[in-house]
Amino acid sequence: MLQIQKIKKEYITGDLVQTALDDVSLNLRDNEFVAVLGPSGSGKTTLLNIIGGLDRYDSGDLIINGISTKKYKDRDWDSYRNHTIGFVFQSYNLIPHQSVLANVELSLTISGISKSERRKRAKEALVKVGLDGQFHKKPNQMSGGQMQRVAIARALVNDPDILLADEPTGALDTETSVQVMELLKEVANDRLVVMVTHNPELAEKYATRIVKLRDGKIKDDSDPCEVDHTSLEKPKHKNMGKSSMSFLTSLSLSFNNLKTKKGRTFLTAFAGSIGIIGIALIMALSNGVNTYISDIQKSTMTSYPISIEAQTIDMSSMMETGRRLSGSEDTGHSLDAVYSNGSAIEAVSSITTSFTENNLTDFKKYIDNPDSEIHQYVGENGVVYSYDTKFDVYAYDPDEVLVNTDGSTLTDKNDTNSSRMMSSMGNMGSMGNMGSMMSGSAGNFKEIMPGSDGKGISTAVTENYDVLYGSWPEEYNEVILVLDENNEISSTTLYELGLLPSAEYKEMMTKIEDGEPVEAGTQSLSYEDICSKVFYMVPSCDYYEENENGTFRSIADDKSKMENLLENAVKLKVTGVVRPKEDTETMPLNAPIGFTKGLTDYLISHTEQSAIVQAQKADESINVLNGLAFEPADNNEKIENTKTYLSALGVSDKARLFKDILESVPSGTQSASSQMMDMGEEQLAAALDSYLENPDEDVLLSIYDSYISTGSYDDNMSAFGVVSLDAPSAINIYADSFEDKNAISDCIDKYNQTAKEEDQISYTDYVGMLMSSVTTIINVISYVLIAFVAVSLIVSSIMIGIITYISVLERTKEIGILRAIGASRHNISQVFNAETFIIGLCSGLLGIGITLLLLIPGNEIIHAVAGTTAVNASLPVMNAVILILLSMLLTLVGGFIPAKKAAKKDPVTALRTE
Repeated sequence: MLQIQKIKKEYITGDLVQTALDDVSLNLRDNEFVAVLGPSGSGKTTLLNIIGGLDRYDSGDLIINGISTKKYKDRDWDSYRNHTIGFVFQSYNLIPHQSVLANVELSLTISGISKSERRKRAKEALVKVGLDGQFHKKPNQMSGGQMQRVAIARALVNDPDILLADEPTGALDTETSVQVMELLKEVANDRLVVMVTHNPELAEKYATRIVKLRDGKIKDDSDPCEVDHTSLEKPKHKNMGKSSMSFLTSLSLSFNNLKTKKGRTFLTAFAGSIGIIGIALIMALSNGVNTYISDIQKSTMTSYPISIEAQTIDMSSMMETGRRLSGSEDTGHSLDAVYSNGSAIEAVSSITTSFTENNLTDFKKYIDNPDSEIHQYVGENGVVYSYDTKFDVYAYDPDEVLVNTDGSTLTDKNDTNSSRMMSSMGNMGSMGNMGSMMSGSAGNFKEIMPGSDGKGISTAVTENYDVLYGSWPEEYNEVILVLDENNEISSTTLYELGLLPSAEYKEMMTKIEDGEPVEAGTQSLSYEDICSKVFYMVPSCDYYEENENGTFRSIADDKSKMENLLENAVKLKVTGVVRPKEDTETMPLNAPIGFTKGLTDYLISHTEQSAIVQAQKADESINVLNGLAFEPADNNEKIENTKTYLSALGVSDKARLFKDILESVPSGTQSASSQMMDMGEEQLAAALDSYLENPDEDVLLSIYDSYISTGSYDDNMSAFGVVSLDAPSAINIYADSFEDKNAISDCIDKYNQTAKEEDQISYTDYVGMLMSSVTTIINVISYVLIAFVAVSLIVSSIMIGIITYISVLERTKEIGILRAIGASRHNISQVFNAETFIIGLCSGLLGIGITLLLLIPGNEIIHAVAGTTAVNASLPVMNAVILILLSMLLTLVGGFIPAKKAAKKDPVTALRTE
């Protein structure tokens, strides 16, 4: 039962107060057909809207099935309309851009019914009103009667308790009106139907009860329903159920609406995309420039890491001293006499005081600590430790002559400056950047910078070189040959490596010394010949052979022993040939032959396990080379050590020692010494024995100091090539940007603050000396870009707000329809937010698409203007996604106020809008 108790409704316009309903009370049965008649302005529609929850009464109460609506709020009224009321309007009020089926489904959607269930019920409702087979038509494809049937089906699909019809036949012809009235009469069999009409004939014919209104009061009721209020329970407050529109429904409504205005939607999306295009182009160019700058920074940092050596020179202080002593500053005296200039002495003092020892053992512990702050700033190439491994590499030249690849076999003690200068120039031709080749080396062989990810070679190396033949080395006994950008290597280096005959080199040096012209010419070697070359690597520890007495002796000068040594040496294979990439600014390989960290690890391990190193470690006080103590207690012990040493020498060793003594005699006796130098080994050995039969103690001390002095344990271990992994000879710390480099420098400064003075780290910041910071420039560019972005965002937001407001005005009636079937204010706001969301998505996608197309000719223009292909404008995927999201966010922000305005529209007013 629906009870209307003393309902009063007034409309106030300025000073004018119009009473629409004046203390109206009316009880309506659960299933009857009530027709409300009365002249215009009598309050019929107001009564209908109050019953339907579209309008609010000023006083009184509306009670349905014992539930009072006096305390209802907007949310309660929305649920009431959706679950209890069904509306049939004179002008049908169908949403034109939705299909017939979608119109009927709408109220079920708001009720939260599943898609399959609501589609089933909507079709059943349409079949019931005689519209089977016309589910997918649009309202404008149907007649008036058919549209009113759709409206009735929409009103009935949610099985409401009350059906309200406002002039349902007002826009229909007589025949169609009869059909609609018959349908309403049938509906009234199982529910309450309240119809407002001006046609008394239809009311008399079809209605079971007629209520007449005039001036807001009930003047007549043909079948009043009397209720004994004392027998009824007290009305209670209760919500009629849940009503909620899903976001997908909102999207569907808005999408279908936008499809009816394709041209305007495209233009709106395009207008919104202009700002996105501008931002995207700026971001693409910025990304290209930043990538270019980043590449330069990385290549710079690869060439100039923060390099810390065990013994270093403070180049910064030396350069500062040089600047101060260059004479550019005030001399401090007048020009009236002769003054001394001590700058040269001060410069020498500056050099000598600039040498410092670094405790790299403790600093390595700091770096290896995973909790050290420095790790967050270390770049892609990581931290590289270098070790002074000692070894020689030999090769046989085309004439099968054995050469040491360090170039020492191309010269001898009597060689002139020309050959030494040629060798130096050859090595200079192979020099590259600092820090990219490690310190462990042998002449033309140097270690390649290892990768930080466990790979043998850093990507900073492989990315800057083209492999012309073969492949990069992977095993410890594999090496790579490095050419320059012209596929060339210094001829001197080729002779040193044994790739060209050493005899040719010596012949050219002789001609140069004789003043004869020499044409070296250009010789060509195939990649296959290069890669078939075998090099023999001999660690320093392998030059020593154990004697019968347990001491060790060098076999470096024993040709037969050397041949046997080479047979068992590590054979190094050339696996490939590389050349710097075109236009590369970083050439990390600064030696003609590069080997991997694997060979360094092998050398360290092999040396540690060698017989001579193990023997020396067994007794750190005795020199294994001569069996003598490293530190004799006094001169007497030195004399005894000398006698012991000389008596143990063989004939060849005595002859060699005597020759060394003869070469050092004073110039006044050189003629006699020269005669003795021509003697054989046995004669020289006998002469030494005779000379030492009754030697003077001073002579023995002199021999000890000059030829026998055993040095120290550390000297021997260094000579044998022993390296401690805890004590690197150098540490190279790589950063990827200037900011990270500065942060690493700050970390080292903090380390120095906590370390003892003798353990503090001194290093040379080459980047600081050679490069000026570009941070300021980058920041300025960023600020300018932000300004552009801000302007674009403001323009886009304003434009979207205007477009959304226009859409609100166009869809006012749709707002009223949605509110009538139970949509809340939030749902209405959601519908327009969905529209701006779609426009924003289209704008973003359109903007990104156009940007990508514009970048094709844009990059060609950039390359032409910049004169380089290194700068490429490109929009990162993440930036594109962010811009699309930003576009949607901006449209939502721009449409927020119009959407809120739409939500606040009065549903009664909205339904009257055409």
